[in-house]
Amino acid sequence: MMINKISETKAFGGRQIRYEHQSSTLNCTMQFSVFLPPQAEQQSVPALYWLSGLTCTDENFSSKAGAQRIAAELGIAMIIPDTSPRGDGVPDDPEQAYDFGLGAGFYVNATQQPWANHYHMYDYIVTELPALVEQHLPVTQKRSISGHSMGGHGALVMALRNQTMYASVSAFAPICHPTQCPWGHKAFSGYLGDDRAAWLDYDATELLLKLRVAPPMLVSQGEADNFLAEQLRPDDLAAAIAETGVEATLERHQGYDHSYYFIASFIEQHLRFHAQYLL
Repeated sequence: MMINKISETKAFGGRQIRYEHQSSTLNCTMQFSVFLPPQAEQQSVPALYWLSGLTCTDENFSSKAGAQRIAAELGIAMIIPDTSPRGDGVPDDPEQAYDFGLGAGFYVNATQQPWANHYHMYDYIVTELPALVEQHLPVTQKRSISGHSMGGHGALVMALRNQTMYASVSAFAPICHPTQCPWGHKAFSGYLGDDRAAWLDYDATELLLKLRVAPPMLVSQGEADNFLAEQLRPDDLAAAIAETGVEATLERHQGYDHSYYFIASFIEQHLRFHAQYLL
């Protein structure tokens, strides 16, 4: 497995780099961004994997969240993949909707055509990408995971299903109960088909109720988020946390919306939370 560097710039004594590679999991060329803190010049460092939301690429978080300063202080690498497969031959939603197809992989392994040949974002994030990163970059096997919105959904699901792989998990405004919201219904019916039992493997609320154990978890939700009631359903996750008694914190922040201003406001808290378990 090879990676090719597209760009590199200096940031807070570390390096912000963009790579591309040929993905055997997604059957296309993929791009991902990496922040390597200055400590990585001397030794391998732990990594936080960040999963972005609908319509995003690997560049949104790295350019908008302002996370590099704290990651450089703490000595944590950040691995930021794209949100879906892309390129010639990769199918998109026929209506080019923002919430399905390109930019909207939903971090599942699609089983339905025409999506099943490319849309295996779950396996890409859990298996192919960390193997690639750890082979070529000064990054250890100590990992945590975080994300926003659709990416928050992906981070929670992956951490719950792979509890020996991730030391901790956090999320900003995640889609907490996708089997019970319009975004989830559309994505899961398209990628996974009509068997709703298959949907449960990609629903953080349902997984938590089933497994009744979780890695350390932090969830931040803005109370002025226009997707709050219909799409995100944090109350459902809060009820599951209360029922199972897992080590989890769900914070609500008055006045904050769904934007990167919200992420930038609390990313330091999230990075310091992960540092407790990574360092």
